[in-house]
Amino acid sequence: MSKLIFGCGYLGQRVARRWREAGDEVFVVTRDGERARLFSEQGYRPIVTDVLQPASLANLPIADTVLYAVGHDRSSGVSILDVYVTGLQNVLQALPADTKRLIYVSSTGVYGQSQGEWIDEDSPCEPQREGGRACLAAERALTAHRLGNRAVTLRLAGLYGPGRVPYAGELRQGHPLPAPQHGFLNLIHVDDAVSVVLAAAGRAQIPRTYVVSDGQPVERRAYYEEIARLLHAAPPRFVSPAADSPAATRATGDKRVKNDRMRAELHVRLQFPSYREGLAAIVAHENTAAAGN
Repeated sequence: MSKLIFGCGYLGQRVARRWREAGDEVFVVTRDGERARLFSEQGYRPIVTDVLQPASLANLPIADTVLYAVGHDRSSGVSILDVYVTGLQNVLQALPADTKRLIYVSSTGVYGQSQGEWIDEDSPCEPQREGGRACLAAERALTAHRLGNRAVTLRLAGLYGPGRVPYAGELRQGHPLPAPQHGFLNLIHVDDAVSVVLAAAGRAQIPRTYVVSDGQPVERRAYYEEIARLLHAAPPRFVSPAADSPAATRATGDKRVKNDRMRAELHVRLQFPSYREGLAAIVAHENTAAAGN
């Protein structure tokens, strides 16, 4: 079977590896020729193109499953709306009509609840942040397209995993954290997110939307306290983040995410059922790697 991945980053590379190991032919899209060379050496079929350049998207292969997991690079000078919406629209127009399934990676940022409410796929989407608004606009563009009837939308909670533990460096050094300490965090370990993507690729009923989280919301302070404990660091101290920082913007949201539909329909058994198991595994791996150097 053939797979096509737009956005071969933190999540996409791990999905690509699992599909390749299963014997699938995996096409990966990149804008960079050197990355294309490296992908080729790893056994992938690289395609050098840019989702914001429609002419470069000609002659895309027919794929059983397309994964669209393109992220926004704040340093690129391109707006998040262009990357998320215009980029997706360009890809939708370029994909062959015989494309069988598209998995779109969205975000729980499409929800704007701020009072600690429990939310699920049927909760109202009233995003308050730019990223959430862009994700919701992209979801709507997908729904309006002919491939929308063959799509699975995954609204991911906060993605964490190896190399992506927030403020670990500051905690090790005893620095105060420029982050809010109140409100809930909703999380999913990257390896479990990969499992959800693979399950969604085999899902019989489409179109469908899933909220993807471990279903174990945690207060921000408790999360950072657990990181500090695992690192044998002093308990965290907090300072107010800059008013225009991403951390301050994220603090305006406060919700708790249910994952009942994901569990019931995709039958994913989470390797890391809460942040505790996930963080412990990450720190243990890093300690082992450090000891081997």
